Amino acid sequence: MFKKGFRLLAACLATSLLLLGSLSLHPDTATAKANQRATWFWDTQQIKNSTEDIISFASSQGVNVLYLQMNRDVRPEYYRHFISQAGEKGIEVHALGGAPNWALESEQHRLASFMQWIAEYQAAAAPNERFTGIHVDIEPHVLPEWRANPASVIPQWQENVRYLVGEAHSLNLPIGSDMTFWLHTYQLPDQSMSVSRWMIQQFDQIAIMAYRDQADNIYNLAAAELTEADELGKEALIAVETKSSNEGNYITFFEEGTAYMEEQLSKVNTKAQKHSSFSGIAIHDYRYWKELHEARR
Repeated sequence: MFKKGFRLLAACLATSLLLLGSLSLHPDTATAKANQRATWFWDTQQIKNSTEDIISFASSQGVNVLYLQMNRDVRPEYYRHFISQAGEKGIEVHALGGAPNWALESEQHRLASFMQWIAEYQAAAAPNERFTGIHVDIEPHVLPEWRANPASVIPQWQENVRYLVGEAHSLNLPIGSDMTFWLHTYQLPDQSMSVSRWMIQQFDQIAIMAYRDQADNIYNLAAAELTEADELGKEALIAVETKSSNEGNYITFFEEGTAYMEEQLSKVNTKAQKHSSFSGIAIHDYRYWKELHEARR
């Protein structure tokens, strides 16, 4: 079980932030954010010396949400500078964390450490230097425990998600999560609903990893989770891949390049507009996207 003391600390810090005048982003009052374009930024060390280049590329590609990994080896002042500079370009920065084992009860201390870092960072930062959201990437399907018995992992995953969402909301921050496109094919152990539906209920937004390189296939993979998000009144991004994949060329835009990718994403956008949950596109990830963009000039 997570320590009650940290929950109290987070709640106190959240109250302090509200008194400092931060804007409420509680999911009950948040409006749908259509036309988002997001990307993941995992190599946080780069913000020490390359803030201007990172933000310049992101801005030039229409990025308005950037998931920036929490790295304790990067001092808070670098985050503060990066977030304030990104904000000047209209780019929100969300704290990024996660690993497959974040779904396991035995790893709950990692989630607590992540949330504690965010709480302490938010309390010390100026309003224009704070994260405006949290994003997690938890993919337990790669774990041996999942392959052996998914039903034993799902309840642990649920408990950890409850904790993350509760702590995020105590800090008055929305929280989103990556989601595999096939998660609706798994049911909760009590058979009451799909795992994807339960996860969508908890999070404020999901990014559906519909990793394909053709518009029809991308949309078709995302459709089930989009429909669930429609029914639940939640936001959903459709995510695509730019990194080379050993699973097949059809997984990623690595072979086709960014011009073709933009054509396909425009078509995806048109197809997905009928979903009230659809709030934009996410491109994985900054590093490979930029390399692909520069290689195909």
